[in-house]
Amino acid sequence: MLANSKAFGGFSVNDIARAKDFYAGALGLSVTEANGMLTLELAGGNHVLVYPKDNHVPATFTILNFPVEDIDKTVDDLTDRGVRFERYEGMPQDGKGIMRGNGPNIAWFTDPAGNVLSVIQQ
Repeated sequence: MLANSKAFGGFSVNDIARAKDFYAGALGLSVTEANGMLTLELAGGNHVLVYPKDNHVPATFTILNFPVEDIDKTVDDLTDRGVRFERYEGMPQDGKGIMRGNGPNIAWFTDPAGNVLSVIQQ
């Protein structure tokens, strides 16, 4: 019944204006705003809805992964844009925050609402 429906994901934030600045500015995504919510326009024509929630609690898992061709360059570029990469105890991460050798290379960061995102080597 829903096999042909163009589904999309969504997540909450506690401050739409800060989220818009982060996703459009720091990450360079195309972001539209309507009805007090944001739509992130991702590669391949995919969309993610970002909605406000006063009692927002960030998820304890990665909510959005960005596959990249060159993780080192991407981490460097995002760091230059003010993105701070997370360090997790017990994870073998290098000085940039990239975990290497346990599957694909991956680095995690958070949005202003504390939602966890990643860049992951293709």
